[in-house]
Amino acid sequence: MDLFSPVRLGDLELANRVVMAPLTRTRSGAAGVPGDLVVEHYAQRAGLGLIVTEGTYPSHESRSYPGQPGIVTDEQAAGWARVADAVHARGGRLVMQLMNGGRVSHTAITGTDRIVAPSAIAVPGEAHTPEGKLPYPVPHALTTEEAVAVKAEFVAAARRAVDAGLDGVEVHGANGYLLHEFLAADSNTRTDVYGGSPEAQARFVVEVVTAVAEEIGAGRVGLRISPQHGVQGVVEPDADDVRATYTALVDGIAPLGLAYLSVLHADPAGELVQELRRRFGGPLMANTGFASPTERGEAIGFVESGQADVVAVGRAVIANPDLVERWVGGHPENTPDGSTFYGAGAEGYTDYPTLALSQS
Repeated sequence: MDLFSPVRLGDLELANRVVMAPLTRTRSGAAGVPGDLVVEHYAQRAGLGLIVTEGTYPSHESRSYPGQPGIVTDEQAAGWARVADAVHARGGRLVMQLMNGGRVSHTAITGTDRIVAPSAIAVPGEAHTPEGKLPYPVPHALTTEEAVAVKAEFVAAARRAVDAGLDGVEVHGANGYLLHEFLAADSNTRTDVYGGSPEAQARFVVEVVTAVAEEIGAGRVGLRISPQHGVQGVVEPDADDVRATYTALVDGIAPLGLAYLSVLHADPAGELVQELRRRFGGPLMANTGFASPTERGEAIGFVESGQADVVAVGRAVIANPDLVERWVGGHPENTPDGSTFYGAGAEGYTDYPTLALSQS
């Protein structure tokens, strides 16, 4: 296999195996509507094999960040339709990451009466809200019935995304947000059907993914997980519990025939990730995570060695809209500016030069 060769992920035909990782960029304003700037940003990156959008909230209660886009209102869906049209016009493919932020939020961000989680355990630290930094509040622990309603929000959001013209969705089960909170014993102390054992911890995520797959077709659905990543209050210190929970999760979704499983882990070639890949039985998307930005040689190695089918890349894609062209030719890359990752304007978002401009 070659990083720059075509590949099929379920119903998704990709021109190459370099994937734009989901990247929160907070450019969609107070109303969460993707506008001209967002359309331009994604269209610039259509040369990647697949774009996974930034985490997009499926309900107002699930929003994590000011400026984060949603897929709740007709106006938001229309904004995403413009993004999809622009990416498709340049030959690209994109799926929407559906993200319920769970307890990683604040009512000053959501505008709702509460934030929710599997259990009433607050995230350490402070949220960046329109009112400044505020301590994360103790979340409302979802009842069993309320959890079912949250599942329905994911399903409705997936339908809206596909109806808006996106090629599919990625369910966000990683990075300390709601679904990851269900998976982890340190954030899930429930005693109902969704907690108390590794199988029960995995059950809600299995049910959400299954319901989304039934709604839009499994070949249009991916799942992102981050076992042992240790971020935003979800630490997962018990290796045996992690292995048991994630094998239960993957065993639960394997029969669906999903488009891919995306695993954010420091060691994609290691025993845990490769065991999950074997159990899943479908395409694996590797992502080494925030602490270790994926470089060209590493990405090539993952695919050529057969350790992954596609590779998700973050920071290099931020700074290089034409990353595939640069990597194919071994050309120099722009350096990402971390001070502009989050903001409201074009700086550090749509103003990185392409290779042609750099050489002119």
